[in-house]
Amino acid sequence: MAFVITSACQNEKSADCVSVCPVDCIEEGENMYYIDPDSCIGCGACMEVCPVEAIYEEDEIPESEKKYIEINQSFFN
Repeated sequence: MAFVITSACQNEKSADCVSVCPVDCIEEGENMYYIDPDSCIGCGACMEVCPVEAIYEEDEIPESEKKYIEINQSFFN
């Protein structure tokens, strides 16, 4: 997975990330958005437009947010 959406996205529904994703890999959940790890091409477009800075490259997620790697993956299983 190239990018992961973390806790800052909870209850934030601006959807700027969805509109710029060239492969439509971001989906809306009940209280946040999720990136499909199998579809993400790692372009970074979503990260650049996120108004709450909730999107990280998987290797750069702060320790306190690492649980969101599994949360994003689980949403698509």
